Amino acid sequence: MVYKNIKQTITTLMLLITSALFAQDVVVHDPVVIKQKDTYYLFCTGNGISVFSSKDLKNWNKEPQVFKEKPVWANGVAADFKNHIWAPDISFHNNQYYLYYSVSAFAKNTSAIGVATNTTLNPKDKNYKWIDQGIVIQSHPNRDMWNAIDPNLVFDENNTPWLSFGSFWEGLKLVKLNSDLKSIAEPQEWHTISKRKRSFELADSDPGDGALEAPFIFKKNGYYYQFLSWDLCCRGEKSTYKVVVGRSKNVTGPYLDKDGKQLDQGGGSLVIQGDENYFGVGHNSAYTFDGKDYMFYHAYEKKTNGTPKLVVKEIQWDADLWPVLK
Repeated sequence: MVYKNIKQTITTLMLLITSALFAQDVVVHDPVVIKQKDTYYLFCTGNGISVFSSKDLKNWNKEPQVFKEKPVWANGVAADFKNHIWAPDISFHNNQYYLYYSVSAFAKNTSAIGVATNTTLNPKDKNYKWIDQGIVIQSHPNRDMWNAIDPNLVFDENNTPWLSFGSFWEGLKLVKLNSDLKSIAEPQEWHTISKRKRSFELADSDPGDGALEAPFIFKKNGYYYQFLSWDLCCRGEKSTYKVVVGRSKNVTGPYLDKDGKQLDQGGGSLVIQGDENYFGVGHNSAYTFDGKDYMFYHAYEKKTNGTPKLVVKEIQWDADLWPVLK
């Protein structure tokens, strides 16, 4: 009997240890994070938007997806949309959470950015309910030389909201929003905040060869730091993704890299790229939690043949106030 109890105890401990290891081995694309009370919530690309929670940024638990059914407007943007929603962005403002997200088709700019709201992120709270607020911005093939995906909300020094977004085509964009955070402010104010050279002869419907996407603007040290991803994602072992950065004193730019080159003219200083453990890394977010700065990104792991895994790194700052990952 004693032996049986010991055996059961050991088995239980092994299951707990295994669970903890698996919890740290999270498969994600495009992670963003926010903290509510003592819990971190991670949102990422997935069916209906995937969600994880953690108490320590190390051990993660799967939570219910945001959308059980695809947004009612999605098929009007991307035909035959399967509810696989890309690249969310999470913020807290006006006493509620705003979750921006992308509806698109791969390698096409038949895309739109929507936003959903909730008063809590805790699925066990009686007030937990995501309410879709519809489309914020939409791109159309052969009309727009930009792509309405990869949103990131930022507020300037006057508390004016701006949405950065984009991939490929003619670069990454920044547009001013209304205070409701659901619509573009009028008169419209647009800026190109990053761009890479695009071959002239390509059709407008072609994403192009200027591979960049996923802007994320982080306020720190008196600067707006624009992180973005260069080169190719989503190709497993052939992924060449990397994160670069530039900074500006103004949210609208121009953003300059370490050499003084503007990001909208092809500039960008390397932050992180593939190494002996990962083929490529990218689509990052950055936050300050409890006095420490962190970067979250996905990395195509070599030992699992290019599976995208969550990586969390502490950000430190060099003597010239440029980010260095610890």
